[in-house]
Amino acid sequence: MSDILKSIKEELPKVITDAEFEGANIVLYTDDKEFFKTGENKIKAVVDRIKKRVELRADKSILASEAETTKTIHALVPEEAAITNVIFDVQRSSVVVEAKKPGLVIGKQGSILNDIKKSTMWSLSVQRSPAIPSKITEKIRSVLYANNNYRRKFLNEIGEKIYKEWNPEKMDMWVRLTYLGSGRQVGRSCILLHTPNSKILLDCGINPAIAEGPERFPYLNVSEIGDINSIDAIIASHAHLDHVGLIPYLYKMGYKGPVYMTAPTRDIAALSQLDLIGVAYKKAEFPLYRAEDIKEMVRHSIALDYGEVTDVTPDIRITFYNAGHVLGSAQVHINIGNGLHNLVYSADTKYAKTRLLDPAINKYPRIETLTLESTYGGKDNVLPPRKETEQKFIELVKATIERGGKILFPELGLGHAQETMLRVEEAIRTGELPKIPVYIDGMICDINAIHTAYPDFLSMSVRNQIFQDNNPFTSEIFKRVGSPAERKEVIEGGPCLIIATSGMLVGGASVEYFKNFASNPKNVIVFSCYQGAGSLGRQVQEGGKEFYVDGDKIEVKMEVETLYGLSAHSGRNELLQFVSRMIPKPKKIVIHHGEVSRCLDLASTLYKNDKVETNVPKNLETLRLK
Repeated sequence: MSDILKSIKEELPKVITDAEFEGANIVLYTDDKEFFKTGENKIKAVVDRIKKRVELRADKSILASEAETTKTIHALVPEEAAITNVIFDVQRSSVVVEAKKPGLVIGKQGSILNDIKKSTMWSLSVQRSPAIPSKITEKIRSVLYANNNYRRKFLNEIGEKIYKEWNPEKMDMWVRLTYLGSGRQVGRSCILLHTPNSKILLDCGINPAIAEGPERFPYLNVSEIGDINSIDAIIASHAHLDHVGLIPYLYKMGYKGPVYMTAPTRDIAALSQLDLIGVAYKKAEFPLYRAEDIKEMVRHSIALDYGEVTDVTPDIRITFYNAGHVLGSAQVHINIGNGLHNLVYSADTKYAKTRLLDPAINKYPRIETLTLESTYGGKDNVLPPRKETEQKFIELVKATIERGGKILFPELGLGHAQETMLRVEEAIRTGELPKIPVYIDGMICDINAIHTAYPDFLSMSVRNQIFQDNNPFTSEIFKRVGSPAERKEVIEGGPCLIIATSGMLVGGASVEYFKNFASNPKNVIVFSCYQGAGSLGRQVQEGGKEFYVDGDKIEVKMEVETLYGLSAHSGRNELLQFVSRMIPKPKKIVIHHGEVSRCLDLASTLYKNDKVETNVPKNLETLRLK
């Protein structure tokens, strides 16, 4: 494999000017216009032989000018496609066309794309324009595409590492997992997957329920890691801060390797991390990292779709599957040592259909070991039916409005907030709820915009609404709160419903509302997401009546409710069904991401029910899988 580029060039006509890697993919460049237009069959023959993804692109010397290409694109693409942007990636001879109706840019069986390609020699890709403008998505795309010599070089270096010589017969192959976080706890998810040839970090998050101290971060100063650049890759399952909150810090400390994730996870992770910096400044604290470090994370990111198989090191290949948890969340199927061992890192999952997403996948090509969350894995964590919970929610809102109170929903900006918005939008549209003011505060609106940029990751019903210009996230029902003055108007105004971050009352707009609403018994606070141990939200949820928040004494007289049935995590029964219906069945299950009693309880039940080996590691423990 080390001479794979050389062998490919020797196999093709002498018109290939350059051959290089883009991660695990191979890119060939030609300065022969005719071969670029007609060489598809010869490239396909190479693909069939080496079983790798190969793409042919035009050398810069034969590309049409950017101005001419833009003119051609607008001439060939129907106006109703509504092109919003054309982004040139000159270093890689490719161009990205953003449009509100991408199907009209592609044409029947790709006819329009092919016509543009043959006319201009540029390789094209098409992306959907967000229904809601997203500054973060625009910035990310500019980082990835704008005059980026560095990124081309970076991707080629990744490929060189992936294709270096590796012979499993010449070494004692073993596979180990070391828990650097999330062992018998919720928060700071971080696991080191280690083989004789590779070191992979599975997530790297913080504990958002803890404001400071060593318990907030994973154990990264372990001997297994040593030099930060001994890590070959990071794999991010989804964009919640307890899974990605510390990744930019690794780049701050000098890490130069790739981070693999879905495109929505990349965009939302960057947004959440920027918000984390903003919260630190508001508290007069020094942030963990700078915006420049987040930019480095984006610049080193490799986005994968569900079902896309890619090598990440010579002996590790991964595939993402829908996790059903939040937009872009992924379960990671990891093929180690060319079939030696198959691990599924399931991270956070939802094994039930929600309004926003389809349920988690639990059918894989092969599996020996499964890692499974236990956020709601305890014997008392049987979640009530969603419809029953939603009806209780409607009745709660009605009763609060009738008595002249306000409803505060502290929500995670990703997942929970959007699910709540969909239920509220439907209830008001159908008359289940009166037309009350519904305010959205925090970074929720920015995350909504990213949802509209990636509708293919959403459930069929929401996707169809977006495609039919009936986007629930842009409904006039919702009013965005964008300044302290507007927030003051909401606080001093009449009955309303407020959806605000953060979900655990550990900062953000939700804390301001709580401070002002807590003393009025007409008001209600509704918790529907997990409340981390030690967080203000957890203390309020458990019945605390007096708190000091930002130096102010707060007496809690408002009604406090918890609606567990709206969780984006699987409840106990869903977790048991996820395993019992899994194809094929795992031989070992590692339980993590849960409080101690819940982890142990779920492990015990799975062992009895499925006759499968279960492990519940503590942080800093290492398990040998093979």
